[in-house]
Amino acid sequence: MRRAIARRLTESKSTVPHFYLTAECRVDDLLALRAQVNASSPRKISVNDFVVKAAAQALIEVPEANAIWGGDHIERFGTADIAVAVSTDGGLLTPVVRGIESLSLLALSETIGELAGRAREGRLKQHELEGGSFSISNLGMYGIDEFSAILNPPQSGILAVGAATQKPIVVDGELAVGTLMTVTLSADHRVVDGALGAQWLQAFKRRIEHPLTILI
Repeated sequence: MRRAIARRLTESKSTVPHFYLTAECRVDDLLALRAQVNASSPRKISVNDFVVKAAAQALIEVPEANAIWGGDHIERFGTADIAVAVSTDGGLLTPVVRGIESLSLLALSETIGELAGRAREGRLKQHELEGGSFSISNLGMYGIDEFSAILNPPQSGILAVGAATQKPIVVDGELAVGTLMTVTLSADHRVVDGALGAQWLQAFKRRIEHPLTILI
């Protein structure tokens, strides 16, 4: 598996024109909503579940970013199919969750959990690792503040998610403390230009900072 991972990542870095956009998202409201949801939910919803759902909604809002490079043309997607990075003993696997825009947050959480469990047990089918236009890689649980991720070809975007940490911020001219999460979008410049990537990142950030929109 390590040889396959090494081959694909080397191919990605050497043949795909990456560029990177970084934003800070304030997540105090999201954390409060998550606590409220988990107080009555049969399954504990993670911050990453919110992140994946918000990314899917942003792909639907900005459909030009929901595409891949098809060799000599752009192929567009009509659904939000996102790969979620899962660390296993054998290496990194990225099962794809399909049609996320039609899943509730609870159903999405259950699907991610089920795929991640089978990934760690080595029971994923090949087709579950294929497709999609986008990936999420979250290292926040390891205390990583920010990082950039390598694209998983032929996908055109991957969002690297850092830890949510308290930092000093300015609100209405006054110094305050807020919980911020840094995210970095890596994009394929053949499909996504800078302005389009920024538009997608704005759509994602808006949902993360107004988390009730994720539930609608």
